Amino acid sequence: MHVESLKKILALGAALILVGATPSPIPTPTVPPAMADAVTQHSVTIGGHAIAYTARAGTLTLRNDKDETTARMFYVAYSKDNTDHNHRPVTFFYNGGPGSSTVWLHMGSFAPVRVATANGAPTGNAPFNFIPNASSLIDKSDLVFVDAPNTGYSRVIDKGEAKDFMGVDQDGRAFSQFIQRYLSKFDRWNSPKFLFGESYGTTRDCVLVAMLQDAGVQMNGVVLLSSILNFGLGGPAIAGGDWSSVTYLPTEAATAWFHHKAASRGRSLDAFLRDVEAFAGGEYLHALAQGADLSPAEYESVVRRLHEYLGVSEQYIRDSNLRLPYTRFEKELLRDQATILGRYDSRFMTFDIDGLSERGSWDPSDVGIAGAFVGSFNRYIRETLKYKTYLQYRPTAYGEQLGARWDMHHAGNDPPANVAPDLARAMSQNPHLRVFSANGRYDFATPYYATVYTLDHLNLAPPLRSHIRYGFYHSGHMVYLNPTELVHFKADMAKWYDDVLSGR
Repeated sequence: MHVESLKKILALGAALILVGATPSPIPTPTVPPAMADAVTQHSVTIGGHAIAYTARAGTLTLRNDKDETTARMFYVAYSKDNTDHNHRPVTFFYNGGPGSSTVWLHMGSFAPVRVATANGAPTGNAPFNFIPNASSLIDKSDLVFVDAPNTGYSRVIDKGEAKDFMGVDQDGRAFSQFIQRYLSKFDRWNSPKFLFGESYGTTRDCVLVAMLQDAGVQMNGVVLLSSILNFGLGGPAIAGGDWSSVTYLPTEAATAWFHHKAASRGRSLDAFLRDVEAFAGGEYLHALAQGADLSPAEYESVVRRLHEYLGVSEQYIRDSNLRLPYTRFEKELLRDQATILGRYDSRFMTFDIDGLSERGSWDPSDVGIAGAFVGSFNRYIRETLKYKTYLQYRPTAYGEQLGARWDMHHAGNDPPANVAPDLARAMSQNPHLRVFSANGRYDFATPYYATVYTLDHLNLAPPLRSHIRYGFYHSGHMVYLNPTELVHFKADMAKWYDDVLSGR
């Protein structure tokens, strides 16, 4: 601004004050302005074929029953060019938490790009790199990665409050509205439709597929990656929750096998785990159920088997009364090396700073990748996708930060939530619905054996049981962190999509 112009403005302001007039206050907008969608063109090569696609980064606005704005949900959609929407599938991806953005699935799994990370070890410091993803699912489906309200670039606004979105059912209603608005805006109502959730995102899967189908939005398939469906399946082993001792045992054994502590006698991981699973659901479960009535001979037999499978000392197992919470096991297995193991992926290790503690002070698999994912996404969204915003991207945003706690009531029932019946109802009402359950062997956050148990107890009619397909991978919670297993995962997904769309 020129100096003379500035002087005139100041003089005008002084004159207004002298005559008793005041400038009209500038109104503060109730709803911050939405950022313009960013639309860019790209190409990726999959299976030797170049696929041209359009990326759209933007937001959709949610409204309450009074048609008042309550939230804006951020998404990035990848759509293959020159396709017929009536036959082209669309898949909605989301992470969980609850309180997590979808940066992890977006930058690690099946988008056309992915962040380059170390395999089972902490990734080095910046500069980070993202690369074309030859395992992307863009050859099979359009992909929409969605951030939950108040995570990522999604925000609660205007008449909305955090408590309106932070709960099992509240969250389901928000995503249901988002998906229906997306289908309307982009003319995708007749497209084959899939849901893809990770971790708490699988909880959302079950609630959402039931809500959507109740609203007349019939789904083709649901992907459950690293599932938690029944929060009442066991509790802390140290508090008497014997179920958790049983369901975590195969993951603990897999971890011991990976770190060469188990007496596996040269067997493959899958062969070794078949033996462990039979023991966990048989002799071990029976022994824990007997409690104080367990005979000394049976007690010692279980001690020996646990020592063989887990690689910790027999005395430590006795001191733990046959029950080894994974939080202690992560620290005990390599205690002699001052090393702790990852919760999300027990292949990851870091040194610890407290050799006498019962558990680690952090999760090596979390801190080992967070910087690379967050840094790469912030560069990618701005430089490659050209999305411009004044907002700070929130990788996670939990209740303490937002002023509300997550409401675990569901369908009128008290916590802990169990959404498995929602999935069973959706599959029974829609006999064409298919489910894929993907599981990492080294995942302590959502142990695979608990998932199998839950899905085996949906009380489905016999003809529907084959509609659930499983994939088990030599990786952790984020299966895609193992590049070799990402290739296997993609191959399984590609075949599953083909089978679902052909009615097999």
